[in-house]
Amino acid sequence: MSDTITRDDFLKVELRVGRVVSAEPFPEARKPALILHIDFGEKLGVKKSSAQITELYTPEQLVDRLVVAVTNLPPRQIGPIMSECLVTGFHNEQQQVALCIPDATVPLGTRLL
Repeated sequence: MSDTITRDDFLKVELRVGRVVSAEPFPEARKPALILHIDFGEKLGVKKSSAQITELYTPEQLVDRLVVAVTNLPPRQIGPIMSECLVTGFHNEQQQVALCIPDATVPLGTRLL
């Protein structure tokens, strides 16, 4: 079990909904990954992310899908790309990543509280 955090600690993490506008293979990644371009709406715009989700998703399956991502982490260099957000997901029994997605449409950029 991990350490307990305060509500203020949790509120520092900006988990927001975005729509995948494009997805492509990321052959330069050390582990199989995709490069996602995610639209978080007018305020945040489109951000890029590297996601190790190739076992359960193809690029074609991801376009137009809503995802939940952490949008206030500092950018991180991953190979030749700068990842600007962290897409969230859960490992299944086979250690494959299943995306964390809203089960209904919500406005882009909406923050999880």
